[in-house]
Amino acid sequence: MVQHKWGTTVNQLRFLARILLLILVLGLFFLSIEMMGDSFKLFGKDTAKNLLGATSNPLVGLFVGILATTLVQSSSTTTSIVVGMVGAGMISVSAAIPIIMGANIGTSVTNTIVSLGHITRRQEFRRALAGATVHDFFNFAAVLILFPLELLTGYLNHLAHFAAGLLGNIGGLQYASPVKIVIKPVSNTIIHLFGDNGILTLLLALVLLFISLKLLVSLLKTLILQQAEQFIHQYIFRVGLTSMLFGCLVTIMVQSSSVTTSLAVPLVGAGILTLQQIFPYTLGANIGTTVTAMLAALLTQRMEAVVVAFAHLFFNLTGVLIIYPIPQLRRIPLWLAERFGEAACKHRAYAIVYVLVVFYIVPVLLILIERLL
Repeated sequence: MVQHKWGTTVNQLRFLARILLLILVLGLFFLSIEMMGDSFKLFGKDTAKNLLGATSNPLVGLFVGILATTLVQSSSTTTSIVVGMVGAGMISVSAAIPIIMGANIGTSVTNTIVSLGHITRRQEFRRALAGATVHDFFNFAAVLILFPLELLTGYLNHLAHFAAGLLGNIGGLQYASPVKIVIKPVSNTIIHLFGDNGILTLLLALVLLFISLKLLVSLLKTLILQQAEQFIHQYIFRVGLTSMLFGCLVTIMVQSSSVTTSLAVPLVGAGILTLQQIFPYTLGANIGTTVTAMLAALLTQRMEAVVVAFAHLFFNLTGVLIIYPIPQLRRIPLWLAERFGEAACKHRAYAIVYVLVVFYIVPVLLILIERLL
């Protein structure tokens, strides 16, 4: 009996130690993402500002939004800059909407980069990359459908102005992300120690990312598969709408869709969640990030800011409402993500080429061509 009680106590202590280690590893993971974004901002924010005011061509504006967001690693930052420019009369709301669409695509680069942390383990990498890029392919599909529709009808512009008009002079609410409250000062301290050197900060962020991912996958397999797998499958990810709501709520709490979607990548990589389960969760993150922007816009009490925030919200909502309920359309991002994961599993360089070409090279070339013409 004494031996049995002692064994139970030891197991409980081991479980508690693993929980504490998981919290520490999650902290490192969040810190790596925060530092990665901060490092890009060190040499990307001014460039992003110059880019965003550089064109009135809607198609080029779309790619400007992609490039600007990949440079600052945050669609919220891009949206904030766009809101400021619209408010200052530098660009119109109609010119801002394609940039917002591009920002939605650009923000998915973070979780795709996170999936590269699994690149040394083929099958894990196949699952992780598929789990990351299903977000990308959904955003591509939404833009392919809604970008031409907006050019033809201006429906987002009209809806956003109507909704903003209903709110009138309602003030906003301030909300502080609990993740950022803890992580941001640490990231700022490290950057200060590095003398605001973006390259060194980025290198350390990538090292922390790879280390935390390896530990995270191992801990999640041990803890979740043994303790909470049934709860996760039965209550959170059993129904698509529940998963979507969960993704939305998590994003509102942490104020970053990049963090929300990136956190899911190791779960898919470890085989704890399937691609089909994670898909609605990423859509919820897309919607959740617009709620955060809406609070910020309402706080400014500037009509232009609220209109842009509503345009972002309605873009994501209509994308989900058009694609997700229709099985034929819903299968497209899933099929593309699965095929790409399989291809990149055989030729892992495909994943790196994909990130460079889609998020950097193509937008840069298109912007340069427009400048030359």
